[in-house]
Amino acid sequence: MSRLLLVDDDVELTEMLAEYLAPEGFDVDMAHDGEDGANRALTGVYDLVVLDIMLPKLNGLETLQRIRRGVRTPVLMLTAKGDDVERIVGLELGADDYLAKPCNPRELVARLRAILRRTGAAESESGADGVLRAGELVLRPGERVAEWRGAALELTSTEFNLLQVLVRHARRPVSKAELSEHSLGRPLVRYDRSVDMHVSNLRRKLGALADGRSPIQTVRGTGYQLITG
Repeated sequence: MSRLLLVDDDVELTEMLAEYLAPEGFDVDMAHDGEDGANRALTGVYDLVVLDIMLPKLNGLETLQRIRRGVRTPVLMLTAKGDDVERIVGLELGADDYLAKPCNPRELVARLRAILRRTGAAESESGADGVLRAGELVLRPGERVAEWRGAALELTSTEFNLLQVLVRHARRPVSKAELSEHSLGRPLVRYDRSVDMHVSNLRRKLGALADGRSPIQTVRGTGYQLITG
C-alpha cells in the first residue's frame, strides 16, 4: 500500500476518493485545511500528496510552499479547470504534476501510479553503476540525490526525473515529448507547459556556466539538451 495524503476541504469528495483509492492500493489520510495538510505532509511518512488549491487557513499554494521547505514528497495539485495561472505558479513552487477539477478518479489513479513508477524506478538503481555524471553534475538515483559543483541540489521528484533524463542524454537533444513521458509519466499534449516550467525551475537552481550560458539549452523545434561546459 502506498500512503497518500489527500488535502481538500470538500469532505464528501475526499471520502469518496478515499473509498475509490483504497482498492487501488492507496492508504489514504485526509486533511481539510492547508495548515493541517502541511503539518501532516511534513512528517515525511507519505509517498504522495494530493493538494487542492482552494483551502481554508492556508491556500494550496501557501501549503505547497510550506511542504517544500521541509520535504520532497511528490505533490499533485488539483487546480480549477482552465486556470493556467494556478498551474504555472504551482509548478514554479515545486508541484510535480497537476490535474484539473472536477477530475476523473481513474485519471487521478493513473497520474498517481505514474509518479510512483518514476520514483520507484529511480530508487531501484543503486551502487556505483547507478551513479550518473555529466561534467560537474552528479546524480545518485538510488538515493534520489543530485549534486552540482559539489553542492546538493534541492529538487522535487519531477525535477529529479527530468534532470536524470537530460544527464543520460548529455550533449544530445531530448524532445519535450520524451521528457514528458519519462518525467511526468504521460504523453505531451498541446498547450501543456509543464515540461517548460520544470526546466525553468532547474535552470534557476543550476545557475550559469562560466561563459554565462545555462547548462540546459533550448533546441528550437525539438526540446532541450544538457551541456557540461
